[in-house]
Amino acid sequence: MAKLTFRTDECKGCGLCVDACPKGILKLSETTINKKGHHPAECVSPDDCVGCASCAMMCPDVIIKVER
Repeated sequence: MAKLTFRTDECKGCGLCVDACPKGILKLSETTINKKGHHPAECVSPDDCVGCASCAMMCPDVIIKVER
């Protein structure tokens, strides 16, 4: 099982990581708004993460850290 860490205050809510995730376990938060005024990405099912790091590679702001 991999561990995802998001720097949510830096996320601009572009959704590229959401689209890149092959497992479909990322989404933009519906309830959280960060200091930039965006809905940050979050993992809705961390136990299903395979650690492929597709999300981290797609993130233009490098806010996602994947640990395997």
